[in-house]
Amino acid sequence: MSKQPQNLLQYMNRKAGEITAVRQDIHHHPELGFEEFRTSDLVAERLLAWGYEVERGLGGTGVVGRLTRGNGTRSLGIRADMDALPIQEETGLPYASKHDGVMHACGHDGHTAILLGAAQYLAEHGEFSGTLNLIFQPAEESLGGAKRMIEDGLFKKFPCDAVFAMHNMPGVKQGKLMFREGAAMASSDYVTITLTGKGGHGAMPHLATDPIVATASIIMALQTIVSRNADPQETAVVTVGSVQAGKANNVIPNTAVLELSVRSLSRELRELIEHRLKDIVVSQARSFGVEAHIDYRQGYSVLVNTPDETEFAREIGRKLLGADNIDPQCAALTASEDFAFMLEELPGCYLFIGNGERGVPGGCEVHNPGYDFNDRNLPIGAAYWALLAEHYLR
Repeated sequence: MSKQPQNLLQYMNRKAGEITAVRQDIHHHPELGFEEFRTSDLVAERLLAWGYEVERGLGGTGVVGRLTRGNGTRSLGIRADMDALPIQEETGLPYASKHDGVMHACGHDGHTAILLGAAQYLAEHGEFSGTLNLIFQPAEESLGGAKRMIEDGLFKKFPCDAVFAMHNMPGVKQGKLMFREGAAMASSDYVTITLTGKGGHGAMPHLATDPIVATASIIMALQTIVSRNADPQETAVVTVGSVQAGKANNVIPNTAVLELSVRSLSRELRELIEHRLKDIVVSQARSFGVEAHIDYRQGYSVLVNTPDETEFAREIGRKLLGADNIDPQCAALTASEDFAFMLEELPGCYLFIGNGERGVPGGCEVHNPGYDFNDRNLPIGAAYWALLAEHYLR
């Protein structure tokens, strides 16, 4: 068959019904992180049927399909995530989740179906010379499935010269491809602060040491990290998302507990925030006579797209859809993604595909009970991965 991008897109449009059936089947049977047993079975069975060498169990429920052709020495990795979220679906769709409290509210069902669509084409029609590694990853949603796969030897068993991934983007015109060189998504760290004072009667505060007053001061002081310590041209977020203290209006509690989310778009700023946060909390607590314990947990890293691979990914987008249908340097996001761990190991690019503008189908934000992946993106995404693989490995 012709390798003209438009012919490839037409081919995928003819296969759209099959790819959509797979996507909606996965949506109907969502599975949480590290529990993607049915989804892994579905992926592995198809890859084996198409002639891929398949390895299972990396990262627990991960699946990798390898296809080698010719004598080319280059190797490519393409990753899709498979896990769902602990959310009760409210879409009312005929293929809505059959499991209470679990749904595909981030589009990982679509990402998996897209890569499977490309996998079938590349096995049956693809013209390339080298090694193609298709990585179906578990547990992206805050559980670090990418890191688990790497620790289990992903890139030692399946070496790659570069690695790529794609995520849908609600609020953006359906099908538009978005790229960003450099820092594209933020790091995410989690902090638990426990303040311990001395409880007492609310009518006699002088006989107690009030952790709630210290909490109020700390919350306000933490905002100065972004406003006064971070470079105004850099992006950082310090959010106090939970405060728990006391149960009665006339009792001063012994303890107060704060839960924080911390995000930044540079490794240097990430370190600065951690240092300043610890200094502020300890000194503020001491000034109120309470003890502070800080549990600072580093989560996902800053996701950094490398220049050459990002420009290559852009060029594939231009070939497939034309320059008018790509954004070559979109704004960075303060959301996080564990594909960052793969990009710490290898050069590569993480790109986005518009799921639909707000107010139209596909425009609902992710992690929302009303979200659904836009099936019109399935043939576009599959054609994109197929074209990228053939060009990278030709």
